[in-house]
Amino acid sequence: MRLNIPSCIIKLPNIYNYLLFFMKKLLQKNLLIVNFKRMWPYIKPYWGRACLGVALTVPVGALDGVVAMFLKPFMDKVMVDKQPHFSALIPFLIVGFTIVQGVLIYASNYFNTWVANKITISVKRKLYDKLLSMDTSYFDRNNSGTILMRYSNDAETASNGLIDNLKQFLSKTFSSISLVFVLFYNAWQLAFIAIAVLAFFVYPMSIVRKKMKDIMTKTVGNLSYVMTIYNETFAGNKTIRSFTLEDEFKERFRDVTDMRFALAMNLVKGTNWLSPLMHIIMSIGIAFVIGCGSYLIVSGKITSGNFVAFIAALMMLYTPLKSVGNNYISIQQSFLAIDRIFDILDLQPTIKDHAQAKELKEIKKDIVFEHVFFEYTRGREVLHDINLEIPVGSTIALVGNSGGGKTTISALLPRLYDIKKGAIKIDGSDIRDISQKSLRRHIAMVFQDNFLFSGTVRENILLGNGHASEETIWQALKNSCLDDFVKGLPQKLDTQIGERGILLSGGQKQRLAIARAFVKNAPIVILDEATSALDNKSEKVVQEALDNLMKNRTVIVIAHRLSTIQNADKIVVINDGKVVEQGTHEELLKLHGAYYSLYSMQFKKQEKGNA
Repeated sequence: MRLNIPSCIIKLPNIYNYLLFFMKKLLQKNLLIVNFKRMWPYIKPYWGRACLGVALTVPVGALDGVVAMFLKPFMDKVMVDKQPHFSALIPFLIVGFTIVQGVLIYASNYFNTWVANKITISVKRKLYDKLLSMDTSYFDRNNSGTILMRYSNDAETASNGLIDNLKQFLSKTFSSISLVFVLFYNAWQLAFIAIAVLAFFVYPMSIVRKKMKDIMTKTVGNLSYVMTIYNETFAGNKTIRSFTLEDEFKERFRDVTDMRFALAMNLVKGTNWLSPLMHIIMSIGIAFVIGCGSYLIVSGKITSGNFVAFIAALMMLYTPLKSVGNNYISIQQSFLAIDRIFDILDLQPTIKDHAQAKELKEIKKDIVFEHVFFEYTRGREVLHDINLEIPVGSTIALVGNSGGGKTTISALLPRLYDIKKGAIKIDGSDIRDISQKSLRRHIAMVFQDNFLFSGTVRENILLGNGHASEETIWQALKNSCLDDFVKGLPQKLDTQIGERGILLSGGQKQRLAIARAFVKNAPIVILDEATSALDNKSEKVVQEALDNLMKNRTVIVIAHRLSTIQNADKIVVINDGKVVEQGTHEELLKLHGAYYSLYSMQFKKQEKGNA
């Protein structure tokens, strides 16, 4: 039976033109190019080495075609014509080219790794800058695992993946170009068949990408939760032990790892059919080539050497595509990480300085809350029409039921959150017209649970003022009733206090936070239940330190124990987000209202405790 192969081949250029058009359209939408453009600002500073590393991939890929080309003369001259000098020369040339290729691969990997790590550092710094610019509400909405995944891990996945993929893309591109040249050089008729088969690779890969995006998004969420569990286990290990929660946490971790397993298997089911499908498509392509090639050899249109070189080049062209399923997962992880990075970089903090924001130099008169309304989440108002006036140098105490809004009021003054309606003014200027940094430089805060950073006593105190002298530090420690303790430490100021100050007692942590506030020397001090978590002995020492801190400053005290605020210039009772009473201790007692009820309850409890 005679096949009309020549006539079929004549029609193949039309298929080839269609493929060129199709590949051009695909290239325009190529995600690698799109993501490369988005990452360009981070690649640009290292462009020289990046170009060198990428340029080295060109000969690496092109040399694949050279090795395949040598098989034609070897086959024709040695195997067919029996010319002995070719049998000795060609193996040495092949080894020589392979050695050159190996050296180029090493150099390319070195430069690309250097660039990838530099880009990773740049992206991480940019992300960290963005993290520091985000509002307090952003941290309220996101857990620690999400922050770690999106601000750290994604940067490494995106940067390393982009460079690796770009290197692979260019290497395989030039390898493919050289190999396609070998195909056309040896048997242009068969080359059209081989290239036509490649068109069948595109559609399955587009299906895989759609399935992967949803699975990878869920996987990132799952990994974020895993990190959150690790963080909570580390930070809450005492609570886990004391409440015997080991079994509950084991079960929680089993559930999340089971989910991780299910997602991994869904990824396998959704994507791993790609590689076997590629094998089948390639085997069909090779079968067609062998069938048509046999005809061309018999008809004398190509030599055996042409055919062997063609088959070698074809195998080298097809082989990387066999593992495309596995590589495609890595590529998509990189692309999705880049998408998540730019989602973050596109975020805008809700609290930011406007273009004409002014610097706060000093506070001369007062702080005023005018008809302030506030809500953490839309539709759930927590402060309703708050009106307060705090003269400079005075002490105002906020008391009331738990959850009434006292801490919220203290968080609004340094603009940790922005109000819904109304205004907060300092010397008549709305704090939204003042730059955030200059506003917060004038405010020192001491919380119930102060965050201490890993490092030394000195480093934690200097957070209040990085330029403070040794004398200032020791004076702050003295005023905080902590100087004797620090003098007794092995390295004194340079003693490590552990993560979150774990090596200090509760009272020592509070006094170190007070020393930090002393060094800051801010004219406004906010004390948010700074002694409520302490025993009576520790409270007495810390209260003495607080009394020192409050001298000659404007102070807002949030107190649970009313005995600590009886001397305040004004006491404001906040219940359910509203100001219900305000006045001095004596004035409020005479009203027999909310403050009187609070005071009476505490007084009775104190009497029972003393009895």
